[in-house]
Amino acid sequence: MVVDTDICGIKVGDRYPSHVMGIINLSPESFYENSVVSPDSALEIALKMVENGATFLDLGARSTWRFSEQISKKEELERILPALKALEGNVDAVISVDTMFSEIAEEALKRGAEIVNDVSGFTADPRMIDVVADYGCPAVVMASREVPGDPLGMDSIIEALDSIIQAAEARGVKQEKLILDPAIGRWTDEKLPIYDFETLDDFERLKIFEKPLLAALSRKSFIGDVLEKPVTERLYGSLAAAAIAVYKGAHIIRTHDVPETFDVVKLSGALRSRPSVVKGGRYEVSLFEVKTPQDAAIAMRKLGATGIGSKVMQDKSIHLILKIRNLTTTEALIIKQEMLARGGDAALARDAVSHETEMTDVLVMGTLLQLGRLAGKLERQARSLPLIAEMIRECIANRNDLEYRYLR
Repeated sequence: MVVDTDICGIKVGDRYPSHVMGIINLSPESFYENSVVSPDSALEIALKMVENGATFLDLGARSTWRFSEQISKKEELERILPALKALEGNVDAVISVDTMFSEIAEEALKRGAEIVNDVSGFTADPRMIDVVADYGCPAVVMASREVPGDPLGMDSIIEALDSIIQAAEARGVKQEKLILDPAIGRWTDEKLPIYDFETLDDFERLKIFEKPLLAALSRKSFIGDVLEKPVTERLYGSLAAAAIAVYKGAHIIRTHDVPETFDVVKLSGALRSRPSVVKGGRYEVSLFEVKTPQDAAIAMRKLGATGIGSKVMQDKSIHLILKIRNLTTTEALIIKQEMLARGGDAALARDAVSHETEMTDVLVMGTLLQLGRLAGKLERQARSLPLIAEMIRECIANRNDLEYRYLR
């Protein structure tokens, strides 16, 4: 799962420093009023951002804040074009246009934009895929189903991105051109902060797609909810979130605050270890880590495995180690025997093996499939083993329970 690509002449991937994308906000309706600039000042702002470390600049003229007043496509284009004209050929950065509409994207691409950033993930305008395919340009696609950012939870985000990738590929978009955005933020009323907590906490799950990852979390509402601060006072929270995103695999951080974010990205990127890859001739071996059966099924499908085969094998792909405390020696030995019978194992105190102690802790090692079958066997046993079976199931289920994970 190693990303190594070239986006408009810029190396992006796990072996390179993460990049900063500066936001040039041309929309007075924005949730962050202090970030709004006029087309006349766009070049000055852009040059300052590049000087402070931005390698990408994202021009947007339509606010996607759910409470903002909507504008026409004509007005959006009238805001974008003067800024593009001012920037074209005058800044040493890759220019991205933030729009959901194909007409605006096409006009921007004709005038110097090199990337399309579509927060609807090609769902708002069916023709957007064709424009991206025809121009052969990179595109940032945000996880969306019916409206921008509507997936709830990382499983839903991954499903949405998987669908977008397949749809784009079917319409001629080259797969190396896609950049993935997991839609952090309060895009819909239903999207509570815990969904953003999970997205950031499990950001590394997005590596399953083996594509560049963009995190757009600057001054977002979940930061305000935690810190209880307005958008103007969320800088430090944004920097903390950016550091986590880069450490967990983000290749591009989209931000209002370029100089501060650049320092954070540089440091957190230095702390992120390089993935293990060994090449020899036509062969390559790399560590491939998956966190959920859903992710494993996607990885297997990409190899060409059948849907049925992927479903059968997905629970075999996740290996866990559970620690069970205060078992009797007899209970511990039964658990070890049952795990060995299923291809797993269990570690316990040496004195327990020889029955020289009455109590012991146990490390149980196995796949989700093996642990599930262990629980099924234990629930039909005597002593306290049915209770242990129930606790094993609950402990594993807690890994995916958002309320358990994030509500204190």
